[in-house]
Amino acid sequence: MLTVISAGSVYLVNEARDDSKWVVHTIEVENQINTLLLEIRRAESGARGFLLTQGADFKADHDKAVAAVPPALDRINRLTVDNQAQRDNLEKLSAAIQTRLGQFAQEMDFLRQGQPDKSLALVREAAAANTTTTIGSLAAAMIAEEERLFRLRSANADRSQTLAASMTGIGSGLVVLLALISVWLVRRSARARDDAETRLRDANLNLESTVDERTADLREANDEIQRFAYIVSHDLRSPLVNIMGFTSELEELGKDIFRRIGGLTGVPAGGPPVDIADIPLDGPDKQMSADFSEALGFIKSSIARMDRLISAILNLTREGRREFQPEKIDARDFIEAIVSSLAHQAAEAQAEIHIEPLPNIVSDRLALEQIFSNLIDNAIKYLKNGVPGEIRIRGRTKLGYAIFEINDNGRGIDPKDHQRIFDLFRRAGTQDKPGQGIGLAHVRALVRRLGGTMSVSSELNAGSTFTITLPISWNASNRNADK
Repeated sequence: MLTVISAGSVYLVNEARDDSKWVVHTIEVENQINTLLLEIRRAESGARGFLLTQGADFKADHDKAVAAVPPALDRINRLTVDNQAQRDNLEKLSAAIQTRLGQFAQEMDFLRQGQPDKSLALVREAAAANTTTTIGSLAAAMIAEEERLFRLRSANADRSQTLAASMTGIGSGLVVLLALISVWLVRRSARARDDAETRLRDANLNLESTVDERTADLREANDEIQRFAYIVSHDLRSPLVNIMGFTSELEELGKDIFRRIGGLTGVPAGGPPVDIADIPLDGPDKQMSADFSEALGFIKSSIARMDRLISAILNLTREGRREFQPEKIDARDFIEAIVSSLAHQAAEAQAEIHIEPLPNIVSDRLALEQIFSNLIDNAIKYLKNGVPGEIRIRGRTKLGYAIFEINDNGRGIDPKDHQRIFDLFRRAGTQDKPGQGIGLAHVRALVRRLGGTMSVSSELNAGSTFTITLPISWNASNRNADK
């Protein structure tokens, strides 16, 4: 709206300026006509004065007036080029003036020749012809036309100026109105912002208390889960021990049973204990002995696996309950010690371990030892058969965090299994190596408790890179925050 009003104001001001120019133009035309009439009258007066007195002053004044008439006619001609009616009148006026100037010239010639009577007769003849009256009438008509144009153009100029002033006033009023509206909107926005800040402050306070409550609930729930896992694992071991004992008794009982069966075929029942496989049996008895031995083997292997799983769960719960103790660690010496402890496995796998520059950190030594030992041991364990292994351990710092990478040229991990390998009791790829599927889950839990993150980048047959990001300085303020 302001743009439209401004454009309209500029247009109307220009229109008013143009109308004013035309008004001035009209006045100038009138002045030029009056000047022309004045010069004609001066020439008339000078001629008559010179005729009566023969005075040189009258002759000079007459000549000057006659000389001024053509320039005056020329100016009027230029000023009225846009008005056809005025040009018609000017053409008639010019003819009458030319006639009168010719008469003036004849009068002056008779006077120079000493014939004043002929000059006087010529004056009477010009008066009788009404040439001067014709000039006055035509000039009056032109002045009347200019007066008409003056009134019309003055009205147009007044109207344009009035509209421009009105438009300017409306624009000024609108500017004031917009300024008032802007002030009101700014104040309302400021009040809304203050209210929002107050609500946000209150929400933050409530959020902090809510977060503290939820954190406390989560810690309590986590502690309860750990206690439950510990109790369950501990309680599971008791029946497992009983199963192990009764399995041993069952094995002994089976030996005795099959020894007695063998006694029926020639083996003395009360002889020294022998293995079931050494008892000579035939036909169905031999098949039953083989089935019995296989069943016992499955039971014993399952018991051993169950025992290992329970031990792993107990270790996890114990580790989860342990409070971390931060200390300054020379990362290179620390990693070199771990690599030295795994030198035998690396030599058997024909693997070379390269340690590049590593940043020092402040963290829990035991947790870090479990993290890196597990990752380096996995890198050695899952190398390609028949391919010399190459493992690189490197690190860097960024934005207050230490970033460690363990890279190998092993068998790699399918991208669809990248998340699976971090799940408890789950493994990926060919299951040709011993393990319970706990190691990486335990490692990631430790990394999280230390305030860090863990990720893997790998492709099948293209090696793997495990990336661990840990705070450079893990202090007491965030200790056990993730427990």
